[in-house]
Amino acid sequence: METTAFKGTPVHTCGHLPHIGSQAPRFTLTRGNLTELRSEELKGRRIVLNIFPSLDTAVCATSVRKFNQLAASLDNTTVVAVSKDLPFAQSRFCTTEGIENLIAASAFRTPEFAKEYGVEMVDGPLAGLLARAVVIIDETGRIIYTELVPEITHEPDYEAALKILR
Repeated sequence: METTAFKGTPVHTCGHLPHIGSQAPRFTLTRGNLTELRSEELKGRRIVLNIFPSLDTAVCATSVRKFNQLAASLDNTTVVAVSKDLPFAQSRFCTTEGIENLIAASAFRTPEFAKEYGVEMVDGPLAGLLARAVVIIDETGRIIYTELVPEITHEPDYEAALKILR
């Protein structure tokens, strides 16, 4: 169990982010068109998992916009924006915002994702949603970067993530 915060109040997660150097847990998520996105489809690419509670919050929406901008300049890298929002809401957001450089994917059908990546919040007002985190997986499927953002209402450390990818 790890601890983040929501407006200064401690919030616990269901486990721990995967350790740097470990093999990334396989995942299956749901795309906006309701098809599955399997981690195996991204094999041989670097994967940035931008994990967050909901696109219906300003900070989450900002992180998706920023990672969309950053993804455009990254070679052999796929950014996956992951929340438990319904795929329809994710698609609507991406269309409205002109998000084209990343894959929006929902964990609403696959509770295993939240547990295997240790990002489900188990208490606090957002219990059941995903904590704000960034996980980067290299081309071989190993974890090379993790960040559990210490305060849910704050953005992730984009520069630290980019430094790993450069």
